[in-house]
Amino acid sequence: MRADKKDVLKRISYIEGHLGGIRKMVEEDQYCVDILRQTYAVRKAIEKLEAVILEDHLQGCVPTGIREGREEQVIEELVQLYNLAGNR
Repeated sequence: MRADKKDVLKRISYIEGHLGGIRKMVEEDQYCVDILRQTYAVRKAIEKLEAVILEDHLQGCVPTGIREGREEQVIEELVQLYNLAGNR
């Protein structure tokens, strides 16, 4: 992973902390709209985490795979990621 591992782990810790806060809000029967605001924040944080990791993959792993003659595998993985992202 070429992305700053420390940054990625920091983002994951933030998401974990936020999820713990949401759990507590649910346990304490907090107002639904407030809980939803927090879930939206977590979703955005996850999307940003995915973008950072994907950019790293596209800039590092993909060119390396192509140089090593694994074009078909690289393309197949990119198609899988595209489909997982709900773009199909």
